[in-house]
Amino acid sequence: MGFNCGIVGLPNVGKSTLFNALTSSGVEASNYPFCTIDPNVGIVNVPDKRLDVLSAMYNTHSTVPTTIEFVDIAGLVKGAASGEGLGNQFLSHIRQTDAIAHVVRCFENDNVIHVQGDVDPARDIEIIETELILKDMDTVEKRMQTIEKKVRAQDKDAKDEMEFLHTLKEHLNGGRLAKYAEHSDKTLPYLQPMYLITDKPVMYIANTDENGLKNGNKYIEKVREIAKRDNALVVPICANIEAEIAELEPDDRATFLADMGMTEPGLHRVIHEGYALLGLITYFTAGVKEVRAWTVPKNSKAPQAAGAIHSDFEKGFIRAEVMKYDDIVRLGSEAAVKEAGLFRVEGKEYVTQDGDVMHFRFNV
Repeated sequence: MGFNCGIVGLPNVGKSTLFNALTSSGVEASNYPFCTIDPNVGIVNVPDKRLDVLSAMYNTHSTVPTTIEFVDIAGLVKGAASGEGLGNQFLSHIRQTDAIAHVVRCFENDNVIHVQGDVDPARDIEIIETELILKDMDTVEKRMQTIEKKVRAQDKDAKDEMEFLHTLKEHLNGGRLAKYAEHSDKTLPYLQPMYLITDKPVMYIANTDENGLKNGNKYIEKVREIAKRDNALVVPICANIEAEIAELEPDDRATFLADMGMTEPGLHRVIHEGYALLGLITYFTAGVKEVRAWTVPKNSKAPQAAGAIHSDFEKGFIRAEVMKYDDIVRLGSEAAVKEAGLFRVEGKEYVTQDGDVMHFRFNV
């Protein structure tokens, strides 16, 4: 189980360059609006040094990382929700994603056109948020039309839902994101099926130049201020540098990173922060045949973790045999972990922890 993240932003802020670097897929990234016409989808391996350590320890035949899916959406402009630019057809693609990476331009360059004429992160963020809110209002209004007949027929559930939808529409009409609307356990079933865009977790990617990456700048700080208001993550990167790194051979990549004063590509942080955004963790299965990483939501119990491998594992779950990654690395082998009494057998109520090395027993 991975997760799906939509990359959004105004045209020419570096979305496609970022996507190219993430996926090394080489989609077109040109200096004019609306270059990306269809949503580009790329599956990216999640970097995890622990996987390499376990693979070497088990001398495994196969190493399989977990993955993340990125969707590059066409640049949105003011009026997109009402058909400006390439229209709102692309907003529907964002509805299908689990989270949003909002790329914001934080650099000055006269050779790269800005659709608004100058660099202003606060204005740019507001334009995108407004278009997303307008799209959500459209979704809410369509839902209201769908249940109108049931309301007229005095269906109580429909009346309760309509009351919630009116409140939600008023909230959105005030320019506020859906995630900040009041709702309860009772109204959650009304909210979730609509997949509102502004109800999704967001991280801001502050795309800057080399100097901004090293020293920061006023544009990045403005994004941080806005993110603090929304309790959101900010990841400063230089998409052009990331694109260069992605094209290098592994040995050359290490040298380049060292020269730049970086310990890892900024894109690794984009992926890791994306995991934090969605509350995901990684556990491992390990053996001579295969060492593999698996992704599950935080607080998943052992049967649900087993279900990430196969639904039969969850249905017929008997027990989980668990070691901690730190223990197996510190002691040097699975046998040593068992000898130290740190190899545990856990039942259905065990809550999976990040870094667990697990074997499952099941019977179907």
